[in-house]
Formats: sequence, structure tokens, C-alpha cells
Amino acid sequence: MPADLPICRTCGVQYAEPRPDCPICEDERQYVGWDGQQWTTMSELAAEGYQGRVAEEGPDVVGIGTAPPTAIGQRALLVRTPAGNVLWDMVTYLDDDLIDQVKELGGLTAIAVSHPHFYGSMIEWAHAFDAPVYIHAADRQWVARPDDAVVFWEGETHQLTEDLTLINAGVHFEGGQVLHSSRGEGALFSGDIFTVVQDRRWVSFMYSYPNFIPERPQVVRRALSLMEPFAFDRVYGGWWKRIVHTDGAAAVRRSADRYLSFTEAG
Repeated sequence: MPADLPICRTCGVQYAEPRPDCPICEDERQYVGWDGQQWTTMSELAAEGYQGRVAEEGPDVVGIGTAPPTAIGQRALLVRTPAGNVLWDMVTYLDDDLIDQVKELGGLTAIAVSHPHFYGSMIEWAHAFDAPVYIHAADRQWVARPDDAVVFWEGETHQLTEDLTLINAGVHFEGGQVLHSSRGEGALFSGDIFTVVQDRRWVSFMYSYPNFIPERPQVVRRALSLMEPFAFDRVYGGWWKRIVHTDGAAAVRRSADRYLSFTEAG
């Protein structure tokens, strides 16, 4: 793998070539580190002792992260289905050992990433597993390393497999997407489009998390309307153990109602 491509240390996104700035961090939803723009590479991360972390997160769901965490600390989720494994969301780090661990789990048939802050090294992962990466077309401009592996889809929903559906919730980013699984009691994989908060009975909705900019009420209402046909018991957020374990669809609805009661209060 090309170990010398630049990676932004703040957001963890890998770029196709050196550049002075990180547009993802320059955007008002993110930030440039207080010491200025800092870069690293995959080989530098390996030399600093980073390793992959693989652990069960739920039924047929395996968490994949990095120890210590990179960038904003998210973990990805390997979702097992009869049609093959789908990797939801993304991390920055990848090495041969982590590739081998994922291959022992059955490899990947597809990758889907919720939004640009989680793009990480998605092209490295796509090449390692010969897997397409599904991104909503509304976020095309944010893809930092253009590649034929990226599949841009349009519209409100996209059927990824018989059991898995991508939904363009549009929260946080215009192309912000969540992944619904209809298997068993149903599950929603939401990254921080609907972020599972510290009180794990609830989720919340933000335009910018680090800069505390709330999402617009009309955007939340649209997302809630799109989710109405989908049943799910669990909601998997973007970080380890950030999971709503029961009655997930009701948790999203009541969380939206609470959010709107504050943002639309007279």
C-alpha cells in the first residue's frame, strides 16, 4: 500500500497528494488543530506504534478501530450478512495484520461511510479488499482521494444488499447517510449522523459537534420522515459502546421530538 500519502492528523482523512491545507478541517463543521495543520502517513503511524483493534460490538457486528485511537477516535463496524460482510464507516489506520484479521472474518464485499469526517483511509481499505465504497453524491466534493472504487449514489435510499439499505438522512452533511439492517429485530448504523450520546437511551443531531452548531430543524424533520418506514431495535453510533440497545426507532423519534422542542421553542 502507498504508505507515504498524506493523512490529516486532526480528522484522519488520507489525501491523494501533498497539500498545505485540509479542506475538511477548514470547513466550519470541523477545525484545524491549535498548533496548525499537521500531517502524518500510514508508515509514520505504524512507526509510532498504532495497531488495529477488533472486538465484538453486537449480534453479527464487529467493531474495527485503532489502538491508540487516531483523529476523532471513531471505530468502524463490520456487519455480517448472508451476502457478505459490509464495512460501515471507516478508520485511518490499516496494516497487514489488520487486513489478515478482517480476512479471517470473511473479508469485505462493500464499504459505506456516513460522512466526510469518517472517510479516513477508505481507498486503502477498498483496494485491500477489492470492495466498492458507497458515498452519497451530495458529498462528492469532500472525497479527498478520488478513485474508481468510489460509487456515488443519488436519491433518498439505496439498496446495498437484500438486508441493508442506505438512507440519505442529510443531517450533519447534505450527503450524510445511515445504514439500516432488516435482519432480526433490525438495526440502524448511524455514525454521528444520529449520534448516540452519553445517555445511551438517546441520540442527537448537530451540524457541527466540535463547534456546537445545532442542525436545522427542517433537516431533522426530513430525516425523521425518511426513517419512518424502517423498524430497528438497536442504534450503533460512531464510537465504541455507543449503542442504543433496545427500542431504537422509538429512541430516534423521541430524541428528535426533544431536540425540536428546544430548537423551535418560542
